[in-house]
Amino acid sequence: MADYTVVNLKEVEDQAPKFGLSPQLEMRMARVALGLENSGISYQRIAPDFRLPFGHKHKNQEEIYVLLGGSVRIKLEDEVVDLKPFDAVRVAKDTMRGFEAGPEGAELIAIGAPNTGPGDGDTVQGWWS
Repeated sequence: MADYTVVNLKEVEDQAPKFGLSPQLEMRMARVALGLENSGISYQRIAPDFRLPFGHKHKNQEEIYVLLGGSVRIKLEDEVVDLKPFDAVRVAKDTMRGFEAGPEGAELIAIGAPNTGPGDGDTVQGWWS
């Protein structure tokens, strides 16, 4: 018997309201819903011209971000990179990063590995000032 899980990322619970970031951010993390053992995936929508109020990095997990639509600037340590649709960027675990959507907003998929569960990320409020 095949072992698989199908989940619509837009139907996974939006976690942004729990952190007071809605409606500027939509963050749907599907690691648990998909039963992922070795990775994580999330859908993120950032409102037009919204900059996340924090930066983050990880202890063990590297991430890949794929811009689906709109435009976004990603700050990686001291560098800022502009992404266009279908650009993918790999970010090493210990690289601090933050996002700012362009005038049309941004939709991203984030993929992380290994699956570290909660507590792997470190956030810094006001990091990109």
